[in-house]
Amino acid sequence: MTEEITSENGRPENRPENRHLKVWRLAGPIILSNVSVPLLGVVDTAVMGHLPQAWYIGAVAVGAMIFSYVYWGFGFLRMGTTGMVAQAFGANDRAEVRALLGRALLMALVLGVAIFALQWPLINGALWFIEASDQVENLARTYFDIRVFAAPAALTNYAVLGWLLGQQRAKSALMLQVFMNGVNIVLDVWFVLGLGWGVEGVALATAISEYAAAGVGVLLALRVLDQLGGKWSRSRLLDPVQLKRLLVVNSDIFIRTLCLVTTFAYFTSQGASMGDTLLAANAILMNFQMIVGYALDGFAFAAEALIGAAIGARDRAKLSEAVRITTIWAGIFAALFTAVYAVAGTLLIAAMTDIASVRDAARTFLYWAVLSPLISVWSFQLDGIFIGATRTRAMRNGMAISMASFLIGVWILVPMWGNHGLWMAFYIYMIMRAITLVVRYPALVRSVEEDEVKAAS
Repeated sequence: MTEEITSENGRPENRPENRHLKVWRLAGPIILSNVSVPLLGVVDTAVMGHLPQAWYIGAVAVGAMIFSYVYWGFGFLRMGTTGMVAQAFGANDRAEVRALLGRALLMALVLGVAIFALQWPLINGALWFIEASDQVENLARTYFDIRVFAAPAALTNYAVLGWLLGQQRAKSALMLQVFMNGVNIVLDVWFVLGLGWGVEGVALATAISEYAAAGVGVLLALRVLDQLGGKWSRSRLLDPVQLKRLLVVNSDIFIRTLCLVTTFAYFTSQGASMGDTLLAANAILMNFQMIVGYALDGFAFAAEALIGAAIGARDRAKLSEAVRITTIWAGIFAALFTAVYAVAGTLLIAAMTDIASVRDAARTFLYWAVLSPLISVWSFQLDGIFIGATRTRAMRNGMAISMASFLIGVWILVPMWGNHGLWMAFYIYMIMRAITLVVRYPALVRSVEEDEVKAAS
């Protein structure tokens, strides 16, 4: 009889446990670790927001958006790895769990070096697309030139994080993320407010923290490999069937993520075309959206791990249970975020900048950020469900439709209502993300039912 893979607590994962507590055991650490990511964005914005001109905020927003575009494009290193590891974990396939780490790390290294090698066309193309002011462009280029050195480390962190989450090792993921973003925040404040390094300090802080986290992440992975046992196998690592599956899943997620970051990049570009003040105001309000997204992703990540394990075990009941419980808690948290933003939104804006014109503009459009949790939660949750199931084609097609809806919305609504129209188009995009996946959910359930019947026969 094959020995079960155990959790980071050393307990078999099929041990009886309260269903809600099990979701929280996964989602809680992930929420805490995820919130540190947008918190870093808030700190970046705040340290820039207390410099004398709005273009400092805009430059960091543009520079960070460029890296989001590049790195999120390779987000399959996190998302695809989580789904496939979760299924191997549910099937108790230790050798495949090990091999998936090797494939992900090799891919991260190759892609990271490629980003560094292509840095000049990347930055020039991005700045041509955004068309920000000269001050913003010059500072954004400085930010990029420093941070690009950490590309291999950033993608390594994606690979390790996805591998840990796929095995339901949420506490290890928490430690890694909090370490990276904690180092980043401390260095941010020191470099910018202490040493006066400005945009250069923000970029350098991020690069250093990404390399530090990559080192810690590899050490964590090696410790988990010791617990798994076994050894590396070149034939398993380069298995043509698994490599083909990896290619299909990752290419779908790549296209899906490219559509996602194009939407956010176009949102930033439209804000930039309206002037530095609105660019800065939208950057502040988008931090509200990012906080919501990263927090609610805790339940989506829990869904990924639990649903992937259920599919690996061919258990439809566990699939339905994971979907139901994670969605209930995601909905509760979305309502809480809306309440907090409604009460404290103006205070949060004031904390991030003392530039009067930016504060006034952000307050004018605040209600869009207040309502965004209730609009966004469903697409985040469905992403987790479909990633765990590795139903990536549906995600790819749905995101393409959603991006097209956003672009059409911008084309129609921005000339009519300006920045209000831009935020309305963003809402349309989030709603379409949910609709295009929810219509595919019944087919996902049917496929698991069929697999369950085949396994039982």
